[in-house]
Amino acid sequence: MPKAYVVLTEAIKDPDGMAEYAKVAGASFAGVAGRPLALGPVSEVLEGEWHGNQTVILEFDSVEEAKAWYTSEAYAKAIPLRQAAADCNAAIVPGF
Repeated sequence: MPKAYVVLTEAIKDPDGMAEYAKVAGASFAGVAGRPLALGPVSEVLEGEWHGNQTVILEFDSVEEAKAWYTSEAYAKAIPLRQAAADCNAAIVPGF
């Protein structure tokens, strides 16, 4: 089964709010088959315009695992914190 990646782009408006989000979101990974791969500013935009000042890439064992994490009760507590602290885009991208 191919891996899956959750990609979030975030235009952070409230750094303290994002720090609180990070605590709650980090706890949502307990017992989940997922892990962060990258977090930070994009070092170079190669084409077009990139949204936000922070990008996060998370890896999961499958699209189903990524969806299960995103819709979990644990992560549901984090979503409103992120949305209050940043303008965000999020997508699940299937691997090969």
